[in-house]
Amino acid sequence: MNVLVVGGAGYIGSHCVRQLSAEGHRPVVVDSLVYGHRGAIAKGVPLHVADLGDESAIAHILINEKIDAVMHFAAFCYVGESVTDPLKYYLNNLASTIHLLNAMLGVGVRRFVFSSTCATFGVPDRLPIAETAPQAPINPYGQTKLDVENALRALAHAGKLSFAVFRYFNAAGAAEDGLIGEDHHPETHLIPLAIDAATGRRPSLQLFGTDYPTPDGTCLRDYVHVDDLSRAHIAVFDKLSEPGTACFYNLGTGVPSSNREVIRAVEKATGKKIKVVESPRRPGDPPALYADSAKAKRELGWKVRFPDIDSIVATAWNWHRTHPDGYGGA
Repeated sequence: MNVLVVGGAGYIGSHCVRQLSAEGHRPVVVDSLVYGHRGAIAKGVPLHVADLGDESAIAHILINEKIDAVMHFAAFCYVGESVTDPLKYYLNNLASTIHLLNAMLGVGVRRFVFSSTCATFGVPDRLPIAETAPQAPINPYGQTKLDVENALRALAHAGKLSFAVFRYFNAAGAAEDGLIGEDHHPETHLIPLAIDAATGRRPSLQLFGTDYPTPDGTCLRDYVHVDDLSRAHIAVFDKLSEPGTACFYNLGTGVPSSNREVIRAVEKATGKKIKVVESPRRPGDPPALYADSAKAKRELGWKVRFPDIDSIVATAWNWHRTHPDGYGGA
């Protein structure tokens, strides 16, 4: 199929573009390049620099590229920023997505795959988190993702489109060949921050919270490899042929790692000791978050190829050691 990958120059989107090509599909990228990188896109993959709010431009791309399905990764994802600047998130994550959907329906493109988040669940009342868990976001980032999910439900109920929603846990790692990886500005994810601390690019790593009710006192999170995420997105295509189809999947390994375990994995991969500065808990950080992904495994045949934190961190280190300045220093 011809697949429009919105946000395809970003972290998860660029990995999905490579997986699409490997599976014989034809990816086409739309990205504003606010956070995306031209260098993340393989040669020969069409790139359209455009804003999702420009419905006429998006419709033109959909028609000219003969698009069959759309994958949507273009969202702002800094939780703290969403609290201090909520309108930025409602405009980009929600309003722009509505414009994208309107452009799609206007030209008859009716298959949609949406990148959502475990942040829609807020603080869970039980673990692991299944698709049926109550959704009660505690920040605007999670709320805007849930608002899009609800809009998709309404459109599918009206028979306007078919869709799949994937709720990620902690996307991590990089392509096995080290050609693409994680390059955020600012960086907020633990693994690249720990790698920077190990290599001296930052003086230390700040560890938020050491008194949680967990085995070592630090948060537990479910790290899932970015390529494993990408494969699930492609596996769902066969389910989207009939308008009105609505699919929801949680994606994680189901095996959480503590912050201290992540630090040890980075020290093992790099062979370097990390200076850790222990700090108080951050507001809104739940003690533990991890997924029940049985539904994706059962219905999509999804298999995790990187089941443990050491294998995930090894791929991240392979990227960062060869691209210390990200795409700017490739």
